[in-house]
Amino acid sequence: MIEPGNPALVPDSTSLLNEFGIDRKWLAERQLIPYPEAADLVVAQIDPDGREHLLTPQTAAAWEGLVQAAEADGIVLHITSAFRSVSRQAEICRHKQAAGQSTEEIFTQSAPPGFSEHHTGCAIDVGTPGCPPCIPEFETTPAFAWLSAHASSFGFHLSFPRNNPQGFVFEPWHWRFALTP
Repeated sequence: MIEPGNPALVPDSTSLLNEFGIDRKWLAERQLIPYPEAADLVVAQIDPDGREHLLTPQTAAAWEGLVQAAEADGIVLHITSAFRSVSRQAEICRHKQAAGQSTEEIFTQSAPPGFSEHHTGCAIDVGTPGCPPCIPEFETTPAFAWLSAHASSFGFHLSFPRNNPQGFVFEPWHWRFALTP
């Protein structure tokens, strides 16, 4: 099982933190912990455009069970994002910077490189037909209601509820697999 918070397992993120002007005090205040990149990944879903979504084998198996149970209840779920490397997370943050977003804005919407649950291969951004990906309105969908009622039975938990201590915006679409919350 992946152990969050073990800095020895995380690629050196010091230069990336410096690049984005993030200091260790700020990380501590936001209760952000480093996450290692998963090494053992499997394809959990392939989008119609051919994009592969990778998860750890245990997470992929739990996701498959969750999706089947949801479908039995008439709910369609799909992955919009799964495993993300530290370097990919840095690219996303750089793209947001280039688009004019402030550092504060970027890091209320995205975790700094090295500190994203997506690095673990255990986090999924969930989508459903008829709802654009990664928007707050996902909360109003039957998919979110179903996840709220049933996801924990499959080991999935909402990572960033309203007013979370990490300072991220409410992300009703972001769920992580963990045998304990």
